[in-house]
Amino acid sequence: MSKSNNKIFDLKLFRKVMIFSKPYKFIYYLLIFSAISLSIFSTISPYLLKLVIDDYIVPKNYDGFRFIILLMFLILIFEVIFQFIFIYYANWFGQKIIKDIRVVLFKKIVNFKMSYFDNTPVGRLVTRSVTDIEVIASIFSQGLFMIVADFLKMGLVVVIMLALNWKLSLIVFSILPIIIYATKIFQKSMKKAFEDVRAQVANLNSFVQERINGIKIVKLFGRENIDYKIFYEINNKHKKAWLKTVWYNSIFFPVAEISTSVTIGLLVWYGGLEASLSGAISIGTIFLFIRMSQMLFQPLRQIADKFNTLQMGMVAANRVFNIIEKENKNIKNGKIEKLNIRGSIEIKNLFFSYVEKEVVLKGINFLAKPGEKVAIVGSTGAGKSTIVNLISRFYEFKKGDILIDDISIKKYKLQSLRRNISVVLQDVFLFADTIHNNISLFDSSISRKQIINAAKEIGVHEFINSLPNNYDYNVKERGVMLSSGQRQLIAFLRAYVTNPSILILDEATSSIDANSEELIQRAITKITDGKTSIIIAHRLSTIRNADKIIVLDEGKIIEVGSHKQLIKNKSGFYYNLFTTQFIENKRIKEISLS
Repeated sequence: MSKSNNKIFDLKLFRKVMIFSKPYKFIYYLLIFSAISLSIFSTISPYLLKLVIDDYIVPKNYDGFRFIILLMFLILIFEVIFQFIFIYYANWFGQKIIKDIRVVLFKKIVNFKMSYFDNTPVGRLVTRSVTDIEVIASIFSQGLFMIVADFLKMGLVVVIMLALNWKLSLIVFSILPIIIYATKIFQKSMKKAFEDVRAQVANLNSFVQERINGIKIVKLFGRENIDYKIFYEINNKHKKAWLKTVWYNSIFFPVAEISTSVTIGLLVWYGGLEASLSGAISIGTIFLFIRMSQMLFQPLRQIADKFNTLQMGMVAANRVFNIIEKENKNIKNGKIEKLNIRGSIEIKNLFFSYVEKEVVLKGINFLAKPGEKVAIVGSTGAGKSTIVNLISRFYEFKKGDILIDDISIKKYKLQSLRRNISVVLQDVFLFADTIHNNISLFDSSISRKQIINAAKEIGVHEFINSLPNNYDYNVKERGVMLSSGQRQLIAFLRAYVTNPSILILDEATSSIDANSEELIQRAITKITDGKTSIIIAHRLSTIRNADKIIVLDEGKIIEVGSHKQLIKNKSGFYYNLFTTQFIENKRIKEISLS
């Protein structure tokens, strides 16, 4: 938590938010003008009431009575008009600002490198992008401008009271320090309480989102009751955080209400005595001071409440700007942009660690020539997928280099680099949208005709055509309406339609079903044809025809060669891996046939 969070109001943070108001300066000044107008009209009304009582009702003088009543009505109309302008445009102003902040935040999030997402719960980022940003809008709709309007009103009230009767003013001002002190304590307490509330909301969102995303695991391992207990505790902490704010409100508002009542009692007692004994104070003045004391104290109570809203918005803004300002989490972009690359990949003395001092890759060296098929095999944790992540620049390496067409990938513009590389992962992610949109990813340059032709070329057109609405079939969240093999086919088509120079298949055949295997093998043959391909596979049968097979173990290359070359070394890692898998597959077939 930043030091700024210990302040009642962080002016530096507020300036950061207000930078986003620059395009809407006219509305900003309109709101200020409306606030000033409201404070003037709201204080004129009680003064006119004083004149009605003292000059017309008490002396029973009704000449000009209609005029002053009409004047009061006109003032009321103007007050209503400016009230409408103020409320509508304060909310409009807030929504415009959070729209712009949300765009900046989202752009920042999608440009973070993968290590940021490894350490940050998705639910927390969703909270920052949705809930916290909505709270920032309340700074303007219910906080800042309302507080400004209230302070202007209070200032005018104080001036009018002192100008009319300083003795009655002293009665009102004598109670004022009590409310001001109570408001100050209230604001500090609520600041801490709201910080706790926001933290608990983030924890709750993260837990719920993770459990819903992983609902299959929860059910498969029978964790419903365990997760229910954990959820109960998190939810209970959330409740306690909110109850703190309720407790502080329960104390403050009765104190403020009693102070107001005591003030009115003192004004009636002293003013009534003066009016009856000496006539130094008129009945209208007493009415005016009662009304103005309420106008003075009520904004104070409301300011405390609005200040809470302002503080909640500032706490939310602090969390959002903590993400926006994480410049060190962004991947440094290069300057070279190439529309088409030949596709040679050379890795030189590459070392990499996800966590400091825990080295994953230890001096990797290999070359993939343009159009060559290179397979990488090894046990789990050997570093196979790490190489894929580094070629795509999901993570930054500190030692060694990766060259594409003899140029370091760090020198390429990220968009240019990734445009020339397509990756098919084991865990295929599909959006809750149509098959067409999941393939094109809303790239307008990819037409329906291109997608259909590509589907026909790799042999998946018939499968898509068999679905309801074919290419417009909605696969739902994460593609749950399709089997794992069908999702894999969509991923192959997605990769193929972009016509990349480099194709990476990261365990893309490890979870296919028997019905899809033939289609997938055909698709792999087609999409890798003429492209530099890096294939990571557990199924060694899928890489027998690779030009080169690289065997990794504990982050080091221990063998390199074709399948025929490696299989001759009967004491080698690859030979043992292949024969073990062959025996296991043979047993599975024997069991299925028996």
